Amino acid sequence: MTIVEHPLITLNQDTYAAGLKPDEVELMQRVQRGLSITADLSRADICLVVGTDDGLRVVAQAMPHSIASLYRQSWVDRILPYDDNPLLTAALGQGRSGQVQVNLMDRGTPVVLQVMPVVSAAGRVIAAVKVETNLIAWERQKRRDDIFQKAVVWLQQMTFRGDLASADHLTPFSEWDGVVFVDEAFKIRYVSGIANNLYRRLGYLDSLDGKHIGDLQTKDVILIDEAFRTSKCQEHQVIEGGLYWTRKVVPVWTYGASWSPFRKRNSGKLTQRGALVLVHDETVERDKARQLQVLSTMIKEVHHRVKNNLQTVASILRMQGRRTDDPEVRLQLTEAVNRILAVSVIHEFLSREDDQMINVRDVCQRIVTQTQRAVVAPGKLISLNVAGPPIYLPSQQATACALVANELVLNALEHAFHGRERGSVSVQLTDLGDQMALVVLDDGVGLPESTGSVDDSLGLTIVRTLVEGDLKGEFTMERASPGTRASVTFMKDVPNRA
Repeated sequence: MTIVEHPLITLNQDTYAAGLKPDEVELMQRVQRGLSITADLSRADICLVVGTDDGLRVVAQAMPHSIASLYRQSWVDRILPYDDNPLLTAALGQGRSGQVQVNLMDRGTPVVLQVMPVVSAAGRVIAAVKVETNLIAWERQKRRDDIFQKAVVWLQQMTFRGDLASADHLTPFSEWDGVVFVDEAFKIRYVSGIANNLYRRLGYLDSLDGKHIGDLQTKDVILIDEAFRTSKCQEHQVIEGGLYWTRKVVPVWTYGASWSPFRKRNSGKLTQRGALVLVHDETVERDKARQLQVLSTMIKEVHHRVKNNLQTVASILRMQGRRTDDPEVRLQLTEAVNRILAVSVIHEFLSREDDQMINVRDVCQRIVTQTQRAVVAPGKLISLNVAGPPIYLPSQQATACALVANELVLNALEHAFHGRERGSVSVQLTDLGDQMALVVLDDGVGLPESTGSVDDSLGLTIVRTLVEGDLKGEFTMERASPGTRASVTFMKDVPNRA
């Protein structure tokens, strides 16, 4: 439930029949920037609409964070027929506001539809705003204190005039946040039930109604004074009473004396009505975030220690390999070292990254570099390389993929270059959307006529076990021209990353 940004600056005569002057485009942008917080406090969905030759075009939309939205998806850039939207048509054509109860076509939900024109400084109607409120939420709003209702109306009027400054920098207002209205004399005139409970946590047990906001000895008075002085919305985070608070202050004013709960004003003059103070206690969120950070640090430390332990084991096996005179034993120990180091690479990545998704391309590059140093004899000119885009997998899949790549590279180095001093082995990664492919291609002697001995090797047995058991994929080996091509394809087990 977020405001959907839209580049209003791109509106031109192709999308808006009457065209927009630079000052009118700037007004539209100011209106858009105030839609999100206004939708939150109105507990309503708000759309900004312009008239085009094709119909009524939605150019901006704000879905409330304080209540479930009436919409399942964005309506920005949708075209609405003129005939089906008489209030919008009247607002754009005649500058008239209107209100009616309707049912949403797709779900039949009863809503109250309010429509207001957006008028330029020259008096020209350049757009219309439609405010849609669930009927139940509408009835609840009507039962709220009269001062709060009027404050929301003032806020809407300011937004649709483009007078609400710096509102786009405010964090969302949720259903669990409190609301306080303070008049121009810094007197509290309205306190929501949630706000009253929040201030009780700071020790203010008496009624706050009518008190001077400065009597609370909080930072509220400083923010309100700044909002009055600059006519801009303010937001501040502070620790008070051992609690983490976020306070937003939205100054409200009107033109004329259509309604004033405090005193009479001269019609036509700019009148400072007060400020809406929005209170959010984020202590629980902060504590959870801190606990998650501690847990993440502990997990990364565990991965770091596992990596070090694996490298220690690999070093011991490497030392043991140097002590044996049997070439076959030395080869087996070297392969075991590489398998251990392939797993340690995954733990090294997990010890550094906050995200548990692993870049398989980086892992394969590290494995290839390790293999080049440990396995390729100094006198041979065998090149190893990795090609393909970054592909991110969960740690479990990345571990299996790393071991598969390691075994296939070792297999190519062991079998492809008998009697040869030159050659190349390439690890190729391909992102297939929901799947990925890993191909190890060499330009060696190719598969023998009978592949029984190759199929029975430990390395390829490990590959088949990992591919079929862990990755639930397919593994094939075939002759290439020249050399051998080993291919692995499997589904990516990647969660939806919004």
